[in-house]
Amino acid sequence: MLRITQTTLGAVRKCNHWAECGELLLRAGVGGNPTGWKSAAISANGIGNSRSQSSMTSGESSDNKRQISSSSGTTNNSKPEDTSNTSSSPLTDKFGRFHSYLRISLTERCNLRCKYCMPAEGVQLTHKDNLLSKDEVLRLASLFVEEGVRKIRLTGGEPTVRKDLTEIVERLKRIPLLESVGITTNGLMLTRQLVGLQRAGLDALNISLDTLKAAKYEQISRRKGWDRVIAGIDLAIQLGYKPKVNCVLMKGFNDDEMCDFVAMTEERHVDVRFIEYMPFTGNRWDTSQMVPFREALATIRTRYPQFEALENGPNDTSKAYGVPGFRGQIGFITSMTEHFCGTCNRLRITADGNLKVCLFGNTEVSLRDALRAGCSEDDLRCLISAAVKRKKKQHAGMLNLSQMKNRPMILIGG
Repeated sequence: MLRITQTTLGAVRKCNHWAECGELLLRAGVGGNPTGWKSAAISANGIGNSRSQSSMTSGESSDNKRQISSSSGTTNNSKPEDTSNTSSSPLTDKFGRFHSYLRISLTERCNLRCKYCMPAEGVQLTHKDNLLSKDEVLRLASLFVEEGVRKIRLTGGEPTVRKDLTEIVERLKRIPLLESVGITTNGLMLTRQLVGLQRAGLDALNISLDTLKAAKYEQISRRKGWDRVIAGIDLAIQLGYKPKVNCVLMKGFNDDEMCDFVAMTEERHVDVRFIEYMPFTGNRWDTSQMVPFREALATIRTRYPQFEALENGPNDTSKAYGVPGFRGQIGFITSMTEHFCGTCNRLRITADGNLKVCLFGNTEVSLRDALRAGCSEDDLRCLISAAVKRKKKQHAGMLNLSQMKNRPMILIGG
């Protein structure tokens, strides 16, 4: 019996198409705290038992319900990539979005305590035996690549605290058809590890940095280390990377530094990405703390009137901007005010092996349990397809999300 957290339809490949099938054990709850169990047999005629709870509790909006949100609902202007040959894939949802990008969290541990990521009281860590092993990570990665994933990013927690990170990168790079392996990191360990990671084949890296002032860094992260992060960014540039520098904008904390971050791109070949502050369990999110994209754009243009929009890729999460003549660029990740759900091509696997099809959804499917139960690859595809097919058209809107239970960000993976 497999465990999944919401009633879904499964699928297996038959004669080059996918047919509904299987029997699943269903769980209602988030992050290892089930509130009830029920089983359901699945056949081509449908599902025998289903949850009565509204799908709005999943953190994704119902297809037929109006959002309660100040979001404009504007999506990325870029056209989605051609998915004409992927419509029957287990990675294609019912809205035609093909998911070619997988983020895998390698650990729940971190050497920082950033306020927007981790609750002040900390988090209950999963026992090591219940986290994905290296071999399980690689097996799942290979399966997703076989179905069309072409980009994998390793996250956490903080992935550089895993001693086998370099080996995982090197083995991922052996997987045929996988085009890119990246990491999201706080940058503290890069001066020690990045050369080895580059030799292993690391293609890209995202580095979190929310302030250009050492004292404020210690305030937001509850730890020292600002100078080490800056050194890591500069080393990445020297090694030929164009690192993405992720900055969560918060009113009253770092909104006075936006133009300083733009100035950083004049000589440094970096992509600074301003992220709208997002609600997760324990981070005390409030609309008064969020800096909306349009407000940030107007502020920057008071100092840089030539700050102009650049071309975006078909599935980019950020809206690209830059100052003519500057080596780097700026991106805005507008998840709250102008969502980009319509072109989303991302899936996530948490460190404890749960598949999340939406960052803001609290419906999860345990791939770890399926692996350890001895499921075949077809069974795994069935489970993955069932989850992907239930992905909603868009998230529920920031005001709804702030009232919904979800994991803290550190237990999801960036």
